[in-house]
Amino acid sequence: MTNHWIDLRNTDCALILGSNAAENHPISFKWLTHARENRGAKIIHVDPRFTRTSAKADIYAPLRSGTDIAFVGGMINYILENDLYFKDYVVNYTNAAYIVDDGFDFKDGLFSGYDAEKKKYNQDTWVYKTGPDGKPLKDMTLQHPRCVFQLLKKHYARYDVDTVVKVTGTPKDKYLEICKTYAATGRPDKAGTIMYAMGTTQHTVGSQNVRIYAILQLLLGNIGIPGGGVQALRGESNVQGSTDYGLLFHILPGYIATPSASPEHATLKAFLEKETPKAGFKVNTPKWVVSYLKAMWGPAATPANEFAYHYLPKRDPDKNYSHIALFEAMYRGEIKGAMLWGQNPVVGGPNSSREKEALKRLDWMVAVDLFPTETMHFWTREAGEDPAAIKTEVFVLPACSSYEKEGSIASSGRWIQWRWKATAPVGEAKADLEIMHLLATKLKEAYAGSPRPEDAPIRDLFWDYGHGEEIDIDKVVREINGYDVKTKKQVNNFLDLKDDGTTCCGNWIMSGVYPEEGNLAKRRNTVDKTGIGQFLEWAWAWPLNRRILYNRASADLTGKPWSADKAVIWWDPTAIDPKTGKPGKWVGKDVPDFKATCPPTGSDFPFVGNQPFIMLDDGVAGLFAKKGMKEGPFPEHYEPWESPVKNIINPVQVNPVVKIWNPDEQSVPGRFPYVATTYRVSEHWQTGAMTRNLPWQCELVPEMFVEMSKALADQLGIANGEWVIVENMRGRIKAKAMVTERFQPIEINGKKVHQVGLPWHFGFKGFAKGAIANELTPHIGDGNTMIPEYKAFLVNIRRAK
Repeated sequence: MTNHWIDLRNTDCALILGSNAAENHPISFKWLTHARENRGAKIIHVDPRFTRTSAKADIYAPLRSGTDIAFVGGMINYILENDLYFKDYVVNYTNAAYIVDDGFDFKDGLFSGYDAEKKKYNQDTWVYKTGPDGKPLKDMTLQHPRCVFQLLKKHYARYDVDTVVKVTGTPKDKYLEICKTYAATGRPDKAGTIMYAMGTTQHTVGSQNVRIYAILQLLLGNIGIPGGGVQALRGESNVQGSTDYGLLFHILPGYIATPSASPEHATLKAFLEKETPKAGFKVNTPKWVVSYLKAMWGPAATPANEFAYHYLPKRDPDKNYSHIALFEAMYRGEIKGAMLWGQNPVVGGPNSSREKEALKRLDWMVAVDLFPTETMHFWTREAGEDPAAIKTEVFVLPACSSYEKEGSIASSGRWIQWRWKATAPVGEAKADLEIMHLLATKLKEAYAGSPRPEDAPIRDLFWDYGHGEEIDIDKVVREINGYDVKTKKQVNNFLDLKDDGTTCCGNWIMSGVYPEEGNLAKRRNTVDKTGIGQFLEWAWAWPLNRRILYNRASADLTGKPWSADKAVIWWDPTAIDPKTGKPGKWVGKDVPDFKATCPPTGSDFPFVGNQPFIMLDDGVAGLFAKKGMKEGPFPEHYEPWESPVKNIINPVQVNPVVKIWNPDEQSVPGRFPYVATTYRVSEHWQTGAMTRNLPWQCELVPEMFVEMSKALADQLGIANGEWVIVENMRGRIKAKAMVTERFQPIEINGKKVHQVGLPWHFGFKGFAKGAIANELTPHIGDGNTMIPEYKAFLVNIRRAK
């Protein structure tokens, strides 16, 4: 989230796509209701299904799952054609004026540089033209035919209203109403926010779905202001924390690129030269990386050995390490063992039957969880298997629930909050941190005397968190914050980190959560001193307790807020900086998103006062993503891997850069005519391991179902509550028919299309058992992150005999 939960109260219009926020993120709706009651804010909901969010929205519109880019691309076209964009913001705070290289082009659904054999782009033409000084050429009038603004306008001119509604199935009158209503936020005194969840990201174009939301918000000037932003509604209390701490395969803690086994990453010097830009705040990357290496290997990380950089695992640049790729490697026998920590892929993984087969080919598997799960018992007769025929040795480690352990979590709004232990663990259950501590200490004991160089990363691992079985969680948080290696004093924040090995820091974005005065995640001051719900003394937000990212964009070039109602920070030439005693400082209701003493149009490298997007090397937001996205600089509509129709926006059917693992498992529309999507219900949680072991939850939703429209049920002769078979090329499951008005048939380019929904919480363990929806979802993922395409696939439905 660029903003935070409470900030939703400041919006004038909320556009919710890919989320049933009222049901699955109810706190968000508390603040949207506040905005409607106190500001007259509008709530727009766009979703394949009429949900509880739809019922509370001012405007609801259906769309076909997998067509977000077409929907939002049409909104962009509407805004540009009608001059409804925030001109001063766009000209000064985005790359709209930058002139793009003459070699860049888009034709027949592909951008320049596409290699069909490798299914990959050469991105050399996705750059700006530069002048003799090496700086990008600009046209501040936005009239140059090669400037980003004109290329953007040309790209989305194809997304006219009539074409968009043919692709999405959205009624034309509703679509125009949404375009008009949301475009009204492109004024200095208005703010619009976009809220999304897994309905946005779990597609082959998931990353580009989010990108196009950002483009829409930038055109309207909705980034960096109260009530604005792009809000990722996380489905777990610490999903934000998991990405912050580098649990994804391509990043280290703090969103630093994972080193690869390539010449450009062969040494620390080479890695830093490759990954450190010449401008923007990321010029500090060497300080973050070296301080991280000191946290990992402590005294063993010295200038002489490049701070033990060679100990960091290097991924093969030609290999994919995503969830799908790992299970495909297991299936091929390339991975011999797996630790599944709070994971239940037999229920939650895509193409879960194949993932269960992959587990059967391991030598060993460790499952760490609260309750017996389907994954722990994948080898049993209960799972339809003959245990004697499966070689995998399974170990189970009982874990604590959140109430049985203490520690911090990072919420969707980037708030770091401390949770205290409420009760003692049950039986032999241990907290995740204790399990990891025991594992690490045992491994260090086992490798303590090893002279082998491949064992050195474990032998030299700096593990100073207590002795014996007890771990000192306070020491862990202190290391995350960072400290001076010589004095052992906590650093104030990441601005104190050094690249010479004198500071240690486990995660630079979290630096500042535990300075000398104490753990700020434990703060609970409920007084709002800002008047806009910032609550700067409640918990702590990364980075530097900043609550609204890019807040420099809330003021004009002179440092004056665009609107008094939307003021966050502003330049005060009379304010005295306590450090220097000199006048001139940014003040206001938030921590400035740059050096507070840098004047509005001044320069204090690496800060430039009129460039608010400091994490990018040119300081402005990217309407055109130069070398950033694998599919292209502008999001383009491609159909899901399994689609009932042909792509009518361009000739390329599927995202051209995605990896198709098992092409023979593709379900074709003739045989499998209905669009299916998975979703969650509020009565069950994730794969159901917790809620299906609670009798009172099971009473609320006791069995697996497939939701369908009355029109489809009548067409198939299916009654509400009747058992049906849902099937495709990957599997066949049995479910109860839930016939509702929440799904309605939609018209796609003259063809009637039915959509159905499947909850993904059920399995064969617990009190409430049911078929596994993910036996039907494919092993295919997004072109950038490989997040699985759970939200759009094809099925057939028939009555069960």
